[in-house]
Amino acid sequence: MTAESVLVVAAHPDDEVLGCGGTMAWHRRAGDSVAVLILADGVASRGGAVATAIDERREWARRANAILGVTDLTLLSYPDNRMDALALLDVVQDIERVMARCRPTVVYTHHAGDVNIDHARTHHAVITACRPQPGNAVHQLLFFETPSSTEWRPPGSVAMFAPNWFTDVSDTLEAKLRAATAYAGELHDFPHPRSLAAIEHLARWRGASAGVAAAEAFELGRLIAR
Repeated sequence: MTAESVLVVAAHPDDEVLGCGGTMAWHRRAGDSVAVLILADGVASRGGAVATAIDERREWARRANAILGVTDLTLLSYPDNRMDALALLDVVQDIERVMARCRPTVVYTHHAGDVNIDHARTHHAVITACRPQPGNAVHQLLFFETPSSTEWRPPGSVAMFAPNWFTDVSDTLEAKLRAATAYAGELHDFPHPRSLAAIEHLARWRGASAGVAAAEAFELGRLIAR
């Protein structure tokens, strides 16, 4: 089987782990390369010592992605929770630059219905960057759920997350939880959805939905059979 080149495009540091950390580790076990592009700093909207917080968050990202075996990590610095103020074209072109370097065949990114504006903006930029034109190597495009954003969208507001693709992460869930722990400052106590217990409960429920011990769930955006 030919190895895949995987690209995960996330809005903030920790979204990549929450959304598809187990799947990233699964791909690495399968011999695939995994690149991660994180667009926004994730903390500037919170105030305080912003520069210090950004540096700290970047170090967490490096540790978390090393745990998952990521082979290429790119950290940009878009303003947190203000990506709607950016020209979409600029975001698309930054994504395209990374795609030109790693030539992904499989891309994961946020679901369009997430409450967080940066998640939604990232989704639309990735859709544009992955448009199926000649020369684009992407044959599989998947959208992940992000705890404390995807499930907070009320029914009827936009199209809800409706997974139709599952990755069995029974053997890589432990790595996902360790990677989440690297973002210690972003974790909360249960029953907050961004707690270790809730992250594991979601993986177990998605697994039960698919008949395995643990899974991550996705919406399939596009699949080109090869």
